[in-house]
Amino acid sequence: MNVILFGATGMLGRGVLRACLRDDSVESVLAIGRTPLGVSHPKLRERVQADPSDLSAAGVDPAAYDACFFCLGVSSVGMKEEEYRRITHDLTLSVARPLAAANPGLTFVYVSGEGTDSTERGRSMWARVKGKTENDLLELPFRAYMFRPGIVQPVRGVPSKTRLYRVLYAVMAPLVPLLRRVAPNLVITSDTFGRAMIAVATPGTQVPGHILRPADINRLGASPTRQN
Repeated sequence: MNVILFGATGMLGRGVLRACLRDDSVESVLAIGRTPLGVSHPKLRERVQADPSDLSAAGVDPAAYDACFFCLGVSSVGMKEEEYRRITHDLTLSVARPLAAANPGLTFVYVSGEGTDSTERGRSMWARVKGKTENDLLELPFRAYMFRPGIVQPVRGVPSKTRLYRVLYAVMAPLVPLLRRVAPNLVITSDTFGRAMIAVATPGTQVPGHILRPADINRLGASPTRQN
């Protein structure tokens, strides 16, 4: 498959990029973002631009791609709802709508979050905005899947870009092995996350629904990478 990847500089995006580059079922990856990746690979093309949502500037032909993995996002800490909605909802839909219109056969996978509010009416600002984003994506005429990860363990040198998250990961690192034993489906590795994204875009995969939680992601990402 040919993949468009947004947010490849983040922790989850790095995990997805690594999985794509290692998996023989992925023929090419176009990474679109604001900052360079610092990665070179025969399968990888990179487009750095101020507005990642401008597909025409990126030279994207939607019909040439099989999947879009949308890992771009920000923490809501310290943000007002209008600003968070602009980055989280509006930017995502400005990418998704033209892709769906031009290529309804495309699979769009969106990184949401455990605790997202599908009613859009709860007290948590970030959960309402994520819920609105999910709902609007699911109404578009392509195959859309919402990934709601819980605790993500970064592996193989994949860091979080958010300082608060880096501190939390460092503090929780000694507890992760215990969590994996007592509640294995609460913890996802960045590698597993990447493999699960590829799995849902692969024809013939049995996907349990359009909103995927940690247990679903772990099951889908359990298979080893298909690599020569």
